[in-house]
Amino acid sequence: MPDEGPELEARLTEQEYFRPPTDFVGQANVTDPDIHERFDENYPEAFEEYAELLDWDEHWDEVLDDSNPPFYEWFTGGKLNASHNCIDRHLDERKNQAAIIWEGTDADESETITYQDLYNRVNAMAASLQDVDVREDDVVTCHLPMLPALPVTMLACARIGAPHSEVFAGFSAQALADRIDSADSDVVVTCDGYYRRGEFLNHKEKCDEALEAAESDVDTVLLWTREDELHPDVEIGEDDPYVLVDDLLADNERARVDPVSRDAEDPLFLMYTSGTTGQPKGCQHRTGGYLSYVTATSKNVLDIKPEDTYWCAADIGWITGHSYIVYGPLSLGTTSVMYEDTPDYPHKGRIWEIAERYDVDIFHTSPTAVRMFMKWGEEYVQDYDFDFRHMTTVGEPIQPEAWLWYYKYIGGEDAAIVDTWWQTETGGHLITNLPALDDMKPGSAGKAVPGIQPAIYDDNGDPIEPASGRAGNLVIEKPWPGMLQTVYGNDERFIEEYWQDFSDTDSDDPEDWVYKAGDGAVHGQDSYYRVLGRLDDVMNVAGHRLGTMELESAVAEVEDAAEAAVASREDAEKGEVPDVYVVLRDGIEPSEAVRDRIVSAVEDEIGKFARPANVIFCGDLPKTRSGKIMRRILENISNGEELGNTTTLRDPSVPEEIRDQVQGD
Repeated sequence: MPDEGPELEARLTEQEYFRPPTDFVGQANVTDPDIHERFDENYPEAFEEYAELLDWDEHWDEVLDDSNPPFYEWFTGGKLNASHNCIDRHLDERKNQAAIIWEGTDADESETITYQDLYNRVNAMAASLQDVDVREDDVVTCHLPMLPALPVTMLACARIGAPHSEVFAGFSAQALADRIDSADSDVVVTCDGYYRRGEFLNHKEKCDEALEAAESDVDTVLLWTREDELHPDVEIGEDDPYVLVDDLLADNERARVDPVSRDAEDPLFLMYTSGTTGQPKGCQHRTGGYLSYVTATSKNVLDIKPEDTYWCAADIGWITGHSYIVYGPLSLGTTSVMYEDTPDYPHKGRIWEIAERYDVDIFHTSPTAVRMFMKWGEEYVQDYDFDFRHMTTVGEPIQPEAWLWYYKYIGGEDAAIVDTWWQTETGGHLITNLPALDDMKPGSAGKAVPGIQPAIYDDNGDPIEPASGRAGNLVIEKPWPGMLQTVYGNDERFIEEYWQDFSDTDSDDPEDWVYKAGDGAVHGQDSYYRVLGRLDDVMNVAGHRLGTMELESAVAEVEDAAEAAVASREDAEKGEVPDVYVVLRDGIEPSEAVRDRIVSAVEDEIGKFARPANVIFCGDLPKTRSGKIMRRILENISNGEELGNTTTLRDPSVPEEIRDQVQGD
């Protein structure tokens, strides 16, 4: 069980509700108010509705085999291919429709890839993979940025039944080497370079270093090229394992590769995420259950239709990009937008410029990005003519202030917004409102997705009364199709990380197995869940356990603040006290008046006992390359400790600057 201590508290002010727009409700994919009841009464068979959205080579025999918990099996006996479902089955009706619209760094560089184009490219790449001896069940490690090469490679791997393991392009050479070793990959796919803030980066050099650091013997590295010629700093020696993808594609231009019929339980991909031991863990996702789940949630939660232009402004190197840029939207036959560079290059209106150009209907981004847009100011939005029908947030809890700004300035107060709670491990959304059925509530993820059974447990492992408003550990009591199968190559770690804290691991009864999310949450009287953040981001202030999300949301109520992170400082009297690190909106200067407003907001929203010990104004916060704030580094700064490893940060200089400011050396 988690460490016992004072009960986790939730003290934020309740927010008002916003009705979904009437126009949205009238056209929504899901308007059946009985959907939750139907799934609850017909669990797990109701999930057949999800599977029936796909083409199957062979029908399943059983929806859920739960005879060996927690190694659940979904749609057993069924066979299908993910590449076929994302491409081939759409050709009769929409071969000339855009599948992917790719926008490069330069506004003059773009590419529209129709479903027919995608079919041709994926077949050629699948044949090229076979040419270098990639066979069914071989894990192919990819280290690719936001170029069309990435979804093409993923779908080509899926076509031949080779699970892919995409490593975020911003990760270091050592991170790539660790993942190559864990997946035991013989073949790696990368590229020579890509653009970041207009600079043509040498990407191959990371792979060079990774090959030296890796213990595995990599036979072949397939090298895509960003331009017509190799990056000027890239060289390929005679003994190097690199093979130019362009050369292979030229030989396979007209190749046709039949999709391999995969068992529903065959792995589709690995996605590595951080673990409590420090070693990344490879979340293994199955073909049938995962693809069914992301297709259905793309339709039901994101309200995607084939005629839509949809833009998830995440990176495909993360699970959001896998589920809600590639597999879910393409399985539905929609048009999905990709963008290569950062949101503020070459100017801070770049996102809205793209949204206007392609008349984007549905926009999907993170609270981190929303806070960044807030920091820049609404003037960067107002010059562009776009009209989102639906907007999504993903990745971490969104503070009410950021939600309201998003609703007003990006949605024009007439778009439906859904906040979503889910994880790499869950495959797709687990807690979020169905946008036409439920009122929007700033700061709350919403209700459980149909068929999902969340609950709140205390630290002793006992369920907390539903809808009580008491905070605790967020758990999921029943399996779902999108869930990970295991930690790749390590079933014991799978049980240790996700199940043992709240399960009877000696039991064969699935009722005795409960999935630990690792997040704190509140289940309110309105049945909405508010996620408080990771439980390792909790501090004990004078006997009160408070989540950083609650404190940061209070700071966000101050209009001067664009972004905030709270770290725990050790205190002899209170045990721990909060330090608040604040990034101010553009045009706002640090001052005692701003500091006082922030302190007052925390006292008003949370209580005087939670008064910040320090308010530190900084230009940026230490973030991972996926945009998540590294509060542990700030905690080290607050407590005068070493920063630790900062190589995985988007900008390692940020914590150094903050430390110099706080510690004065």
